[in-house]
Amino acid sequence: MFDDDIAAIATPPGEGGIAIVRVTGHGAIKKVSSVFRPQKKGLGLEARASHTLALGWMVNGQGDIVDEVLVSVMRGPHSYTTEDVVEINCHGGVLPARRCLELVLQRGVRLAEPGEFTRRAFLNGRLDASQAEAVIEIIRARSDRAMCMALKQLGGKNSLLINRLEERLVGINALVEASLDFPDDVGDPDYEKIQAQLEDISREINQIMNATRRAEVFRVGIRLAIVGKPNVGKSSLLNELLQKERAIVTSVPGTTRDIIEELVNIRGIPVRIMDTAGIRTSEDMVEQIGISRAREAIGEADLVLFVLDAGTGWTEEDALVLSSIDRQKAIVLINKIDLPGRQLVAGTLPKPLADLPALFISLKEGRGLKELEGKIEEKVLAGTASYDDLEIMMNTRQKQALYRARQHLEDASRLMGEMPLDCLGVDIWGAAEALGEITGKNLKEDVIERIFQDFCIGK
Repeated sequence: MFDDDIAAIATPPGEGGIAIVRVTGHGAIKKVSSVFRPQKKGLGLEARASHTLALGWMVNGQGDIVDEVLVSVMRGPHSYTTEDVVEINCHGGVLPARRCLELVLQRGVRLAEPGEFTRRAFLNGRLDASQAEAVIEIIRARSDRAMCMALKQLGGKNSLLINRLEERLVGINALVEASLDFPDDVGDPDYEKIQAQLEDISREINQIMNATRRAEVFRVGIRLAIVGKPNVGKSSLLNELLQKERAIVTSVPGTTRDIIEELVNIRGIPVRIMDTAGIRTSEDMVEQIGISRAREAIGEADLVLFVLDAGTGWTEEDALVLSSIDRQKAIVLINKIDLPGRQLVAGTLPKPLADLPALFISLKEGRGLKELEGKIEEKVLAGTASYDDLEIMMNTRQKQALYRARQHLEDASRLMGEMPLDCLGVDIWGAAEALGEITGKNLKEDVIERIFQDFCIGK
């Protein structure tokens, strides 16, 4: 339990229905009560049961009303921080929240640091490190899938998985320690059995690491560039994927002169779409700048949609565009298949496109868009196979701990029977400690500081 009380505005600045001032600490209820006048006399905050709401007014030292509020009381340990928590629900807007906060701070409450509420929940044992980090993942989630995984992490799914592996390593280490401490009674450990167990744990860690790479797609998303020569339907494709008229569409080639960026959710994957200028040889200085930026976008993109015109067929301008694309990132879209007498049809694609995934679409008729979404998902998730529907989200700190744990296990397995028992024990214990860092059992103060420094004030 901490000695001081802290407070902060827990809602974003700006106008809204309500704003919330959050207070926590052993004196939170008493101090807020001193500046709160309940509507029902004789039923102050200190007399109220936990997890109840009180209607009343925040008042200053002169008894003047600052705002009408609803105040919730949550007594520890059954609260977010495990301490007494009070939340003042005042009118939305910058001024009401600020004035209510100032009243509380005048009672000897300290302004909270970023993430300090969640940090207290961690240090007081309500959340482990993995669960605490899940809070920021929930706040930053950019898709339903990422939100779902973050909620599972907050619920302890990641911690349960890691704790089981750690417990198995502790058990193996106990066998090694027993052989070290009581060699005459216990004898040498069963090296084959230990190696099999270590290899099995390594496989599980590899599966987790693979699942985290898959989750990273849903957590961070991808950058997707729409490219092609002028007037093939790039801007129309952007509008169709966004389901709104974001880009100007005309029959005049070269309408798009700059990069247009929008965020869209495709099959649960956050996708930053970049509509680019048509790439061709041009003497127009402004268009040249747009083409240069288009090439930069191609280099930055994780995935490239290369749009062709089925009516005009394969041209030198298309070949020029293709020369700028990393073929591993490309999906070919043959648009305008609704046109009669089209030059590009299935089975007759030009040789430069032979090894690239291709879809035939008609943006005018809305044909092929569902197939495109499936192809984007397939391309993005390629090489990140799931194992028994394992979905686990981990940040960089947690993944580094997994890497170290796996390295310790690989060293132990490689030198099994060749290294002294105490060295074997060091590697096994090192792997267990690395896993313990994920849940926060073995964290140093500077690491704890880094975990919470990116949180917003009030969380």
